Amino acid sequence: MHFNEDFLQYIWKFRLFDMNNLHTTDGEELQIISPGLQNTNAGPDFQDAKIKIGDTLWAGNAEIHLSSLEWKQHGHHTNNAYNSVILHVVYRDDEPVYRSNGTKVPTLVLFNRISQELYTRYHHLIFDQKQFIPCESRIGTIDGLLIQNWLTRVLIERLQKRSIALTEALKVNRGDWEETFYQFLAANFGFKINALPFEMLAKSLPQNILAKHKNNTMQIEALIFGQAGFLTEDLADEYPQLLKKEYDFLQKKYNLKPIEKHLWKFLRLRPLNFPTIRLAQFAALVATSNNLLSKVLETREPEAFFKLFDDIKVNAYWDNHYQFDKPSVIANKTMGKASVNVLLVNTLTLFLFTYGNYHQLERYVNRSLKLLEHLTVEKNSIMDNFALLGIKVKTAYESQALLELKNSYCDHKKCLQCGVGIKILKLA
Repeated sequence: MHFNEDFLQYIWKFRLFDMNNLHTTDGEELQIISPGLQNTNAGPDFQDAKIKIGDTLWAGNAEIHLSSLEWKQHGHHTNNAYNSVILHVVYRDDEPVYRSNGTKVPTLVLFNRISQELYTRYHHLIFDQKQFIPCESRIGTIDGLLIQNWLTRVLIERLQKRSIALTEALKVNRGDWEETFYQFLAANFGFKINALPFEMLAKSLPQNILAKHKNNTMQIEALIFGQAGFLTEDLADEYPQLLKKEYDFLQKKYNLKPIEKHLWKFLRLRPLNFPTIRLAQFAALVATSNNLLSKVLETREPEAFFKLFDDIKVNAYWDNHYQFDKPSVIANKTMGKASVNVLLVNTLTLFLFTYGNYHQLERYVNRSLKLLEHLTVEKNSIMDNFALLGIKVKTAYESQALLELKNSYCDHKKCLQCGVGIKILKLA
């Protein structure tokens, strides 16, 4: 049999091995009262296990290895944290194992106790070649309620992981939530392709500088386009000339250093997604919104979040331009609902969730999840492939969870840590 330690942990966790006539390698009768709780952090694999050896009931931890040799290879024989191990569960027994205090650890060998049928199902799930995800031929047979419950858990995992970057940025910004929100919102205005230069722009242009010019939209636009590196060259049209004049003065006043223009990507983007248009929209939002995060935290109903972006009206110059000095046909440059939807998914829901956890205010966490339930599904190949497998996705709540499922579980074949994978192995 060829399998990973994860499979052996799965076998132990659900007691899916022959439980008859169990004995330790020393010949003592063994009874498993409880396999314990799986530990995902450092230390023994299962905590609070309960076993009976002979007439003695033991409570402690269990450690799982493919071979008993791994006990010493992993340094457990010198690690006091493993002195609490009451049972060593292995597939192959190569040598006895001892705690750091010199006492011998009872060992249970699972060789010849795992059914060939279960192994075959596992091997088919993990090792067979699949086009999209390991369980693509079986996921459609799983009860929808079970999938929904698992997706809820995976969604929380996704938000918690993404919160780490936010809280780290908050530390750098000395606990300033508004500044951190401004930086993350700017990055998401780049919509992945230009996320990095947008983030660099925001960090090079603190919000407190913009706040001093709230009453002068032209200066806000000059600061943003200037810091983005678009006002370093000679420009022909009157509007960018005015921006350049304003920026030259403000740059000296605040000792600003613009980012490099070449960082912005135009290639293979639709004109409406050009960074110049996104910068114009961002400037319009900054000019018309005071304390935007505070407004977000005050907003309760999902529909009202869209209204925060309703007034983004760019300078009239952009009505017939996508870039400076390059006239084009007249087209509406306001943000579409799909773009706002992406900003809400990637910025607002994350901040509500993180703010709620940080301050232990559950209402903001609930608002984050409720908002995701009202936002539309992102369009991408992952969602298309899940749809082909019969997984009906209606909201961003589900699509965000499926993205996490695909990226953190399916792509790494963590089927034995996945609620869907475990169910498939049990039902097969």
